[in-house]
Amino acid sequence: MLAKRIIPCLDIDGGRVVKGTNFIQLRDVGDPTAIAKEYNAQGADEIVFLDITASSEERGTLLDVIERTASEVFLPVTVGGGIRTTDDIKDILRVGADKISINSAAVKDRTLISRAADMFGSQCVVVAIDVKRVPAKTDCNGVYPTDLGTDINDFHVVIHGGRTDTGINAVEWAKTVEKLGAGEILLTSMDTDGVKKGYDLEITKIIADSVSIPVIASGGCGCLEDFYDVFTQTDASAALVASLFHFGELSVPQVKQYLKEREIPVR
Repeated sequence: MLAKRIIPCLDIDGGRVVKGTNFIQLRDVGDPTAIAKEYNAQGADEIVFLDITASSEERGTLLDVIERTASEVFLPVTVGGGIRTTDDIKDILRVGADKISINSAAVKDRTLISRAADMFGSQCVVVAIDVKRVPAKTDCNGVYPTDLGTDINDFHVVIHGGRTDTGINAVEWAKTVEKLGAGEILLTSMDTDGVKKGYDLEITKIIADSVSIPVIASGGCGCLEDFYDVFTQTDASAALVASLFHFGELSVPQVKQYLKEREIPVR
C-alpha cells in the first residue's frame, strides 16, 4: 500500500477561511495564511485552497492570498475556484501554487483539462468532482436496472459550489477526466460534507476503483476511525479534512500516529 496523504482543506470566501454543512451555513474560521502556516508546522502533506464562491460569482481566484501563503509555507499547495482559462492557471502557478483544481469550468469545457495537461503537465491538473446522491432512474415499468445492485443510488456531478446539478453521471465523468489528462481527482460528497459522520465510502470506492489516477476523498470526516475506514475500505490515496482540524478537534500528528499504529502507511 502506498503512503496515504493527509490534506487540510481551506475553503475561502471573501478572503477568509470558512466552513459549512452540505455546502451552506458558512462559518468564519480565520485568516488563510495563518491557518496554512499552522498546518505546515503540524506536518500536513499538502494544502488545498478552494475559493468556493469564485465560480458562482464569476470572478477570478484570490491571487494575493495564494501568493502570500505560498511564500510562507513549504508544502505543496493546490488551488481551485474561479479558474476558467489556461491563463488563469498560469497566473495561479506563477504566484506559487503547485497544482490547480478545476470543477465547473471543466464541466463546461472539457478541453480545458487536456489543454492544461498539455501546457503544464498532468501532475499540475486536479479535477474536482463534487457529487450528489440522487434516486436512480427506473424503466417504464418502474423497475431499477439490475446492474445497480441492492443500493439504488446514482451520483450526479454538481457545480457552482453545489448549486447546480449537471445531471452528469459522476463515475463516467471521473473516467472521462482521466482520459483527458487529469493527474488527480478531488472527490467531494455534497451529502456528507461538514456532517462529520464519515466519508462517503460508497462513491469513493466506486470512483477509486474506476480510475488509475489518485483519488482524494473529501467530505464528512468526523473522527479518527473515519480515516481508517476510507483507507481500508476504498483505494483513496489521500483524505481531505476541514472541520476537524479547523476547530481543533484533531491535529495532523494525531491522525498520522493513529494510522501508523494500525499499519496504514502515511508520509
